[in-house]
Amino acid sequence: MSTRDRPQPRPLPWEAGTGPRARRPSPSGYGPAGTATADPLRAAHAHCQSLQDALVALRDHGLEQVAEWGRHLAATLPVGGRLLAAGNGGSAAQAQHLTAELVGRYQQERSAYSAIALHADTSAVTAIGNDYGFEELYARQVAAHGSPGDVLMLMSTSGRSPNLLAAADTGRAAGLSVWAMTGPRPNPLAYRADEALCIGSGSTATVQEAHLVALHLLCETFDHEIGVVDGAASVDGVVTPYPSP
Repeated sequence: MSTRDRPQPRPLPWEAGTGPRARRPSPSGYGPAGTATADPLRAAHAHCQSLQDALVALRDHGLEQVAEWGRHLAATLPVGGRLLAAGNGGSAAQAQHLTAELVGRYQQERSAYSAIALHADTSAVTAIGNDYGFEELYARQVAAHGSPGDVLMLMSTSGRSPNLLAAADTGRAAGLSVWAMTGPRPNPLAYRADEALCIGSGSTATVQEAHLVALHLLCETFDHEIGVVDGAASVDGVVTPYPSP
């Protein structure tokens, strides 16, 4: 293929057009949100480095806590306990990701366990929001679905969402174990929860990505521990059902 026949690369956003609407890099090379706009590859490297730093910190300081949460769920859910999970925006999606892994499965076949993502009931969410206000969105559902000994997982990059703070207060008053995954300490949600895993990054994307890794690690521990209950063998952390007699 000749050079003339090769498709030409698309111009970067700030290279397209010459009028007043054309996007151009700021003198410093950074956009208004602090992201490098003059060099997308540099921004991508910075994003990956931010995530790498967060995961190193999680590995060095957070694994035991995540594993303990997995062990606690493995002792709670098989005897009738329940996990309630909540968040806002991307954190709501991650809360639902966690409950799906428990009701369905993470890697290996096992029993189904009770887990509810509180944002997913659209009728309840809109009714509560309309009648009581957004701040009560999750607290009222915790009061309805939670019982002493259950677990409430609250996910927030800021740790300051009023509806999650209200849910934490309601959960603790009702005898639930309240866990939080948040961004950097200090934040109100980490203070109000019984236990908190805090990702020390100023990047919302990095915090959410590290939360997802932590959720998967929690599920790995849960599956490992639940193998004893479900009649399965665990070898090197992989749960395999015992063969039928």
